Amino acid sequence: MAYCWQEGKDQIIFVTKEDHETPSNAELVADDPNDPYKEHGLILPNGDINWYCPCLGVMASGPCGEQFKSACSCFHYSTEDLKGSDCVDQFWPMQECMQKYLDLYPQEEEEEEKEKPAKRLEKAALAKATATKE
Repeated sequence: MAYCWQEGKDQIIFVTKEDHETPSNAELVADDPNDPYKEHGLILPNGDINWYCPCLGVMASGPCGEQFKSACSCFHYSTEDLKGSDCVDQFWPMQECMQKYLDLYPQEEEEEEKEKPAKRLEKAALAKATATKE
């Protein structure tokens, strides 16, 4: 028999092998035809940001979601000639938060650093092969 308990905001559910062997009796809820977020991309018809857009992934709901929303909102509504130049104060907290969760938000620089030694070896091999031909 399955059992569960609450830990803070999380509900932990354990099920037995027998629970998994019985067919589910869950009923699927039909999509709401009046859902204002369905069939929209990142920007809603009224010009607001659609925080439920799948294109955002977990950015808006992850551990740095509030900082992300603040920075993106500032950029979206920015009226500066250099769009977003007035949003540095919102982007810094987002960046600092993301650096705390590198497993969720990998830095592009890290990926580039991993590739650099391999690319250097490849270039060296290519240079050596070219020099040998000459």
